[in-house]
Amino acid sequence: MNIYEDLLVRTILKSEPINKVLQTLKDLNLPFEYYVGAGCITNTIWNDISGYPLEYGISDIDIVYYDEDDLGSDSEKKLIQKLESKLWDYQFDFDVKNQARVHLWYESKFGFPIKPYPSLEAAIDSWPTTATALGIRIEKNGLHKIYAPYHLDDLFSMVVRPNKSLVTKEIFENKANKWKKRWPKLQIVPW
Repeated sequence: MNIYEDLLVRTILKSEPINKVLQTLKDLNLPFEYYVGAGCITNTIWNDISGYPLEYGISDIDIVYYDEDDLGSDSEKKLIQKLESKLWDYQFDFDVKNQARVHLWYESKFGFPIKPYPSLEAAIDSWPTTATALGIRIEKNGLHKIYAPYHLDDLFSMVVRPNKSLVTKEIFENKANKWKKRWPKLQIVPW
């Protein structure tokens, strides 16, 4: 682990809600790869750096997985139900998305079609910013696995840099402006 990966794990270990989800997902022994990622992880790091409560600004817990053998939305709902049954008093909603089926609904939500993702990592590679394109999980051996295709420098430097591989300028700017209001120390790199 490099210094930022170690710091990421140490910071996430301070967040009881995220640790509960990571441990619960590990214990479910899911038949596919998954990550807890995006906003909930990024926000936790920015909160720690900014001196805010670790849960500040987090609206839900993003869980992404890849199962090309089941492209129905029912499997996403079933995973949410499993998590809710184990974490019945949990303070956040769960946003569970099978990245193998994103292409089926993306155009209706964002206005343009995308090709199917060939893997879970390819999906994360396309997320809107370099700081938020990341995921973490606990492996069966108890070690944390981190996937951060653009590394963690921007995350820990509080730099919001556009990842132009998929999103539009408008989507990026809307997200960046919303985040800047919550975390004034953020440095927004223009499109």
